[in-house]
Amino acid sequence: MTSREATTQYPIHEIIRKRWSPRAFADKPVDEALLMQVFEAASWAFSSVNRQPWRYIYGHKGGVTFATLLSCLNPSNQIWVQHAPILILSIAHTIDDDGKENSSARHDLGAANATLALEAVANGLVTHPMGGFDADKTRALCHLRAGADPVAFIALGYPGDPSMLPEKLQDRETAPRSRKPLSELISNIIP
Repeated sequence: MTSREATTQYPIHEIIRKRWSPRAFADKPVDEALLMQVFEAASWAFSSVNRQPWRYIYGHKGGVTFATLLSCLNPSNQIWVQHAPILILSIAHTIDDDGKENSSARHDLGAANATLALEAVANGLVTHPMGGFDADKTRALCHLRAGADPVAFIALGYPGDPSMLPEKLQDRETAPRSRKPLSELISNIIP
């Protein structure tokens, strides 16, 4: 597989440079202990008042949970996600146990998802988070209570060969990586 390390303006940690979101996954299962290690890392993400308002539902390729989760994705994602060994739904609990709104829940879930992704990279795995899914169908099929919001799906596994993808996706898989320049993202002046 071609290196997909980011070219950065300033030096950053190797794990962050190597993290990217491929669509090609190898036909290789992820060991359950390694999967739990990745979830353990997510559990240690920073969290407002240590509420840890995230939950995960996951399935292994070929299993009922995987098939149910896959059916919630947009068809354009199903095309390639079907080959991933693990499919994860990340959920933000936006209502606390005391019934109050947790305005930090989605932020905290994002931190947990990022921590999960970095632990995956550190162990030779890749992840691809997705927002393309039917939220109502996901809520119904996963029996999510009010205040348990499906936020993102994550495909997880070992990197695969881009030639296994449809041609249109192969191009996206091998195109140079880029990001907006820092000058568009940060400021030290309040407008």
